[in-house]
Amino acid sequence: MTDFFRVEGLTKSFGGLVAVNKVSFHIDRREIVGLIGPNGAGKSTLLKLISGILRPDAGRVIFKGEDITGLKPHEIVNRGIAVTFQGARPFRRLPVIANVMVSCLSPRAARKGEWLKITEARARDALEFVGIADMALEPASSLSHGDLKRLEIAKAIATEPELLLLDEPLGGLSPAETELLAKSIRRLHEGGRFGRLHSEGPAMLIVEHKLAELMKIVDRVIVLNFGEVIAEGTPKEIVRNRKVIEAYIGMGES
Repeated sequence: MTDFFRVEGLTKSFGGLVAVNKVSFHIDRREIVGLIGPNGAGKSTLLKLISGILRPDAGRVIFKGEDITGLKPHEIVNRGIAVTFQGARPFRRLPVIANVMVSCLSPRAARKGEWLKITEARARDALEFVGIADMALEPASSLSHGDLKRLEIAKAIATEPELLLLDEPLGGLSPAETELLAKSIRRLHEGGRFGRLHSEGPAMLIVEHKLAELMKIVDRVIVLNFGEVIAEGTPKEIVRNRKVIEAYIGMGES
């Protein structure tokens, strides 16, 4: 049986620094996988390699049996992989809903149905799902840090992804905002209805430093340190893993 998603021996160096070193793992179609590790472990670089922002020096990215290594970011989105990063980059002068409508016009999302008639409705559905539909007509520049995080996720899910990569979605949020967004992420994965065409939630790979909150929503955890996988297992297994504990004690958790 073909894996839904896997990476094989991904490697990326910047000068003499090896940021990602022969990383291999897989994700099943119905999984939420956490990706953790100390600062500088290579987590964000790995997401950029998967999403096509960076090209690997070696290794492969396989999605639904297809080698997508080296494809451009928009080509990867149109195959069903969406990503959000820590630094939100909205079209600040456009209304919030217009930011999401841009994602709805991607070839992948548009071919799902009568895009011209449903684009605005679908964008509103995405905003409602993440809890900021009441701000749809506000300029994106007026959003708080937490609301910008929600906007990024709304833009990503509007592309109808089968695999969603989230880079620190809970970073900088208050406890109440963290709880709300964590519940939304889990509900999306479980098939909580988004839009008129969405029926099955995406698999997810989540990079997050808020470990207590992350462990509540993931099925499995992969741990990076110095660009290498040092552990993999269930949340209960990972929190007791000596290598993981030593990595965080030695590098400092943030």
